[in-house]
Amino acid sequence: MKFLKIKSYAKVNLSLNILGKLRSKKHNIESLITFVNLYDLIYLRPINSYRHKVYFTGKFAKGINSKNTVSKLLQTLDKKKLLNNQKFEIKIEKNIPQQSGMGGGSMNAASLINYFYNKKIIKLNKKRLINLANLIGSDVILGINPKNSILSSSSKLIKLNKKLCFHVLIVKPNFGCSTKLIYSKVRNYSKAKYNNSKQSFFRKKNIINSSNVLEKIVFKKYPKLMELKLFLLKLSNVIFVRMSGSGSSILAYFYSKKAAEIARKEFRKKFNNYWCITSKTI
Repeated sequence: MKFLKIKSYAKVNLSLNILGKLRSKKHNIESLITFVNLYDLIYLRPINSYRHKVYFTGKFAKGINSKNTVSKLLQTLDKKKLLNNQKFEIKIEKNIPQQSGMGGGSMNAASLINYFYNKKIIKLNKKRLINLANLIGSDVILGINPKNSILSSSSKLIKLNKKLCFHVLIVKPNFGCSTKLIYSKVRNYSKAKYNNSKQSFFRKKNIINSSNVLEKIVFKKYPKLMELKLFLLKLSNVIFVRMSGSGSSILAYFYSKKAAEIARKEFRKKFNNYWCITSKTI
């Protein structure tokens, strides 16, 4: 049987505030979330086997071990007997850098959940689907039906049909940021801003005036990332520059593809050993 191909899009935080800690000891965050046209490719097909086969290829596959989000998802689905003993061969071409703050692994799991759910391979109501996503990882829920989203202070996720149409230059140095380490250094908390479903939060003026509160922590530990942001802010026609998640990717936002491409060429001149790509919000 031929492989089916699924695109697993990168998640980007347009803003991120930390409000405190939950009873689970995880941090309570609120965020404006979008997705960009950078994606891992997931190839899958059902197989006659007693176990699933999962492997990773591509530029950013190095170092992914057997304890990954996709394997965890499949193990959870088997344990809950949701796949009816069906096994799958899954090959994932990694185009999203690891430890970049763009949720590559979490979005892989979310993309597979979307596929299994839409094809009625797994049959769950909305509440159980959310519970399944949360079992795999805290970010996985963001990729269930990937759309521009508001993660509110009450942990409610509001999906919007509104499109942003930003062009972006995404850059990442040759090191990543550990989410666990960065969050362990959080000492100050923000006041909640996104405590209702107002679509006005996604107005461009509001997004431009927002921030990622983790930047201060990350830039203190990795001054090179501050240098990158300052360089990007000086580029022609840039609207704003922001780190995604806990880093280490930083995105410069533009209104046109041409402006983003010019920026990429300028970035390459100074940082030719760093990964960068132009893309667009979807």
